[in-house]
Amino acid sequence: MHPILSHRGRLLGYLLLWVIFGGLIAGVIAVTGEATLRWAQIFAIPLAVVMGLQCLPCWYLVRGIGAPGEVPAWRLVGTWLGTSIVLLTLWLAVATLWLRVLAYANLNPTVDPGTLMPLLVFAGSAGVLIAILGLYSAAATERSRDAERRALELRALAREAEMSFLRRQLDPHFLFNSLNSVAALIGSDAPAARRMCLLMADFFRKSLKFSAQQTIALADELTLIDTFLAIEQVRFGDRLRRSVEVSEAALSMRVPALLLQPLVENAVHHGIAHLVGGGEIRVKAQVRGSLLDIVVENSCDADRPVEPDPAHQAGVREALTSAAGLPDSLVGLVPVRA
Repeated sequence: MHPILSHRGRLLGYLLLWVIFGGLIAGVIAVTGEATLRWAQIFAIPLAVVMGLQCLPCWYLVRGIGAPGEVPAWRLVGTWLGTSIVLLTLWLAVATLWLRVLAYANLNPTVDPGTLMPLLVFAGSAGVLIAILGLYSAAATERSRDAERRALELRALAREAEMSFLRRQLDPHFLFNSLNSVAALIGSDAPAARRMCLLMADFFRKSLKFSAQQTIALADELTLIDTFLAIEQVRFGDRLRRSVEVSEAALSMRVPALLLQPLVENAVHHGIAHLVGGGEIRVKAQVRGSLLDIVVENSCDADRPVEPDPAHQAGVREALTSAAGLPDSLVGLVPVRA
């Protein structure tokens, strides 16, 4: 839609600019001494407004012909030269008609057409040029806004694709580890293996339920974590201890689905699993102003050499990067120590 006609305030501002332009023309006419300032204003201001209204349709020509760098110069010059001649001819015809109307109303002073018409030609040419340049400036601004909007949309789609890819990675990774644990427990502790299968079914049922949503409440995310830790506790028994401290205000805050699961899994895999006496997983969350601050900590062996898993760390990094762009769940995270 036309950027000026779509907003009443813009249209009024646009017409006010042409009224000022008409006032300048009236001042020049009055300076010649052939007409009073009052008559010059009655004559020039309506004509300037007509010029402004004539130039409004040029917006569609600006959009249709393209930016100066997108079309040949000869085509651009030819198009606007022809358009300017047409607009100026129509405007001079309106000016001649307006002079006759004023004469019929006995408001026509002794104005020399030989002096007035060249002035109108110059003023009309300047007005058309200013209007065209202004419309090109508005078109450039609109293209810039469109480019920014498309960039934001592409960025949002990229984040969504990253999160979707991460979820597809997380589910098999956790599934394979859990199946290996079940296979190990079947021979030594069948009830524990059965309990682990039931917990796995519950975990994946919840994961599928929330995976269709980009964000979920922190309370729902914590239920996934609780189920995950219950599965891991079947493997580690008393070696795995957990502590959750979450404020009431934080429970309703929204976070990306499966945001904490890779962090807690990392804490178990790189921390608790390598401690003979086991350790504790601590999850804390509280609201600080407009931010949600989440901390995931784990016990670890400080003397154990660090053996980073590049694929796992890349997945966690992608999750945190994507989370930072969500406006309603600004999350501050303390990295899991390995």
